Amino acid sequence: MRELVAVQLSGPDFVDALRRVWDDGDAVLPLDPRLPAPALEAALSAMAPSRLVDERGIETRLTGGRPIEEGDAVVVTTSGSTGVPKGVVHTHASLAASAVALCTALDVDPDRDRWLCCLPVSHIGGLSIVTRSFVVGFDLEIHARFDPAAVADAARRGATLGSFVPTTLARIDPTPFRLILVGGAAPPEVLPPNCRVTYGLTESCSNVVLDGHPLPGVELRIEDGEVQVRGKMLMRAYRDGTSPITSDGWLPTGDAGEIRPDGTLAVHGRRGDLIISGGENVWPTPVEAVLQALPGVAEVAVIGRPDPEWGHAVTAVVVPLDAHNPPLLDDLREGVKAVLPAYCAPRRLELVDSLPRTPLGKIRRQALVDG
Repeated sequence: MRELVAVQLSGPDFVDALRRVWDDGDAVLPLDPRLPAPALEAALSAMAPSRLVDERGIETRLTGGRPIEEGDAVVVTTSGSTGVPKGVVHTHASLAASAVALCTALDVDPDRDRWLCCLPVSHIGGLSIVTRSFVVGFDLEIHARFDPAAVADAARRGATLGSFVPTTLARIDPTPFRLILVGGAAPPEVLPPNCRVTYGLTESCSNVVLDGHPLPGVELRIEDGEVQVRGKMLMRAYRDGTSPITSDGWLPTGDAGEIRPDGTLAVHGRRGDLIISGGENVWPTPVEAVLQALPGVAEVAVIGRPDPEWGHAVTAVVVPLDAHNPPLLDDLREGVKAVLPAYCAPRRLELVDSLPRTPLGKIRRQALVDG
């Protein structure tokens, strides 16, 4: 019987554990070593692994484990759009298809390229770098956590490729790398010339779009305003046996978007993030991009607050650069109206000390709405 093995390791220890589990014919459930006890128990209960390798490398057999299917390679937890954790099951075949598609698009050469992984391997962004190295055979340097000094050292040692989220990209010198992939959140307005913007989901085994263009073997379509994806890199199912994939192989992403006239994909954001204010559709991401560039704004998120007149009022939640001299709502409104339609300008301003984010730097917008 093939088993699911939960692994609470990071860095090179995780890579070694993944190889051992795969050599035994089993699948890996990567878990963050920093998970507090209640979160760990919830993940183990929902995913039902048969064994746990903890952060010390000690293996324990668990009760209530459910077997995996032949060919299953990993189960990756994701909160998706609802906030309820799900386990995304990927097979060795889907991991291989993803690896080949991306490395073909990037012209990765195993003889000259070395990929730095400093993303959490408990998420598909970091995990897919590891599995990509197995499939394609390039050199891998993996760090247990992100550290700017360690990134600089890796570049000096010959790392040519790197994957970062916008918050970590801002803390490094990108110039030594041949190519850098940026994903996980909206990219900065100005990117270094060696950076490529990616789009993907846990269900699609990470990246399926590069600078708006689908990777080789990836099909895109828009159905009722929603981005849908088809390709061999899609998940097999969720851990509970359900699947969002349609009978003809399309994955509804939950993201709103459009195909531009030049054939590139434009993603507007999660469909649930849309703010309807005074009958107009306002997407948070472009408004955030304008606000982020205005004086006095350190960080910003845009949400809709219920409003008796407008239905929902566009609200800017801002971390000011100077708490004693924060930006003014009128200035933010004028800045937005200079670039976007007037209905996109925020009608409310909320000042906060920090924004809730996921480990990969994505804004937890629902936490702001609920708060």
